[in-house]
Amino acid sequence: MTLNPYAKRAAFGGALVFASLCAAQTSWAASMGESESGASSGAAAHGLDPLVLLSVAIILVVAKIGGEIFERLRQPAVLGELIGGIIVGNLALIGFAWLEPLKTNEVIAALAEIGVILLLFEVGLESNFKEMLEVGWSSLLVAIAGVVAPFFLGWWIAAYFIPDAPRLAHIFIGATLCATSVGITARVLKDINKLQTREARVIMGAAVIDDVLGLLLLAVVAGAIKALATGAGASAFDFGIIALKAVLFLAGAILAGRFLVPHLFHLIGRFQGRGVLLAMSLAFCFLMAWAAAKVGLAPIVGAFAAGLVLEEAHFESVPDYDKSDLEKMLVPVNALLVPIFFVLMGLKVELRQFARTELLGFTLALTAVAIIGKQVCSLAVIERGINRLSVGFGMIPRGEVGLIFAGIGASLMLPDAQGVMKPVIDAATFGAVVGMVIITTLAAPPALKWSFRSRTADRQNSAADVAG
Repeated sequence: MTLNPYAKRAAFGGALVFASLCAAQTSWAASMGESESGASSGAAAHGLDPLVLLSVAIILVVAKIGGEIFERLRQPAVLGELIGGIIVGNLALIGFAWLEPLKTNEVIAALAEIGVILLLFEVGLESNFKEMLEVGWSSLLVAIAGVVAPFFLGWWIAAYFIPDAPRLAHIFIGATLCATSVGITARVLKDINKLQTREARVIMGAAVIDDVLGLLLLAVVAGAIKALATGAGASAFDFGIIALKAVLFLAGAILAGRFLVPHLFHLIGRFQGRGVLLAMSLAFCFLMAWAAAKVGLAPIVGAFAAGLVLEEAHFESVPDYDKSDLEKMLVPVNALLVPIFFVLMGLKVELRQFARTELLGFTLALTAVAIIGKQVCSLAVIERGINRLSVGFGMIPRGEVGLIFAGIGASLMLPDAQGVMKPVIDAATFGAVVGMVIITTLAAPPALKWSFRSRTADRQNSAADVAG
């Protein structure tokens, strides 16, 4: 029997994953044997545990195979990476517990966080600040409604299903529902040849503003959680101070983009070595991420701001390159580091938690309000002739943004009623949020296609009635 090329690649990929997992089991058993016998060679001699290298290899193979499968199914690669991580992370259910250390490895976590920073830098690069100011009232109102409605609905659902959790945990879960995945929505609109429609312009403008508002909300809520965790207060005044700090940071980033970045690019234009543009741009990204962290905001806020302020005009000082060249240079870097984050998020999902009926109910309820909240925002469209149903469906996918919020929530700590520090988003809630992200991301493409087709059919029927 002759296998087609796709089957051959799938078989090779499966064999590669199996071999990697077998090697991981052997290496893990060997390292455990060495630690028990008091051996001090290996990791201690080289300063880096060789198991980390094997772990990165496994994660990259899982990510690329999962992404390939889902792209062939015309679904976002991020879902394949996430689900691949879920499968590998739950092999302990069938007796393969030797991959559990991956979930808490500090080096893997650091690589994943760098991947998230680069991802938000790329999202910022693909956004255009001037276009954000020119999106029109429909996009602005849709964006605001698309943050407010899901936020309060998510807060309410979280308070109903997990009443014993701190109020800030409920608020944070509401915040995870606010943002929209610009990349996934843009890809779907491009696939169905609707990227140039008025509906698409409203959706894309609102989605970008959604990201900005969502990041500001994340900064405020995360800042309040950190303050409460250190024993400080979290009053309305404290919330206002954090919000003001976030707004001032973004305003400062915009001013830096106007006055400082041109000098940076003028300096870059004097260099003749290879990779200078990429290196200096990444240095600017990491500097902004560090600055955001120093003022109490999430580093991803700084990374997004760094990408947002890099405008096409800045590249005039670098004669051989433009903004699109930088975006292309980032592709291989992000292809290496960003999948580590998504696979790691999948690794942390505990499928055994879904044996609890109440968690399944929470996941479905969270998904329902995530969809309803974005449908509510479509009512804010004020232009005539716009397909509001398509606008609402286009705002549904949470994708990578929802996962980033969930990952941050899992790293933040709050005291419970007994004063014991626990994650804002525990293992069960994390699984519910990831389930919501998967369902909304899978549901958006067919829903968006159907809404455009139904609108076209309605118009054709109306034209036929007029002609008749």
